[in-house]
Amino acid sequence: MQLPVVAITGGASGIGLATAQAYAAAGFPVAIGGRREDAIQKAIAEMPAGSVVIGRTLDVANRENVNHFFDWVGQKLGSVGILIQAAGINFKNRSMAAMSPEQWDEAIAINATGAYNCMHAVLPAMRERKEGLIINISSVAGKRAIALGGIAYSASKFAMTALGTCVANEVASEGVRVTNVYPGEVNTPLLEQRPNPVSNEHRLSILQPEDIAQVILSIAQFPGRVHIPEIVIKPIQQNWF
Repeated sequence: MQLPVVAITGGASGIGLATAQAYAAAGFPVAIGGRREDAIQKAIAEMPAGSVVIGRTLDVANRENVNHFFDWVGQKLGSVGILIQAAGINFKNRSMAAMSPEQWDEAIAINATGAYNCMHAVLPAMRERKEGLIINISSVAGKRAIALGGIAYSASKFAMTALGTCVANEVASEGVRVTNVYPGEVNTPLLEQRPNPVSNEHRLSILQPEDIAQVILSIAQFPGRVHIPEIVIKPIQQNWF
């Protein structure tokens, strides 16, 4: 049985990279998109031996660029059967008083509109085939508006939550599944954008990217009759209000 083609946005670092490695190790053909060519090539070099992984630069906020990316994936590997959305940004200036309007615009463009752009690109073929899986990597900040995530990040992740939920309801009768994943604190490069430096001790105590990747891989291993609308995964010591 041929496994479906997996496309991963933000696939060159953090959760996206760990997820790409997990899917590649499981035998899926994988295409990763990211903002930096050097990071993409480094990620591909770190993939399991014998795996099929390709990569190309991708700006999820640019709809034309998104369409070109998925056209390219289709030509190289075939139509995307699983889309994993791990692209996202945040800023050190996270309060209403500190952040700039331009930062708000960028967070919404990448975290929310970027997710829409990619879903818009892959959904027609999934609906036609009557099967497909989309996994949105949101955040606990997309379930609970929290100061840790900040104004723009929380708002954009709430938008991603609503997008995934609405589309899941719309396409369920056509055999397409959408899952929103809400990680708590994860040791990724995004921690560099925290207002205050994060200690190495704290980094080791929270979730690691491979923890999230394991959950994301498991979602794809259920039969098509199983739909997981959403799932929260957090460090044991992180509060859940």
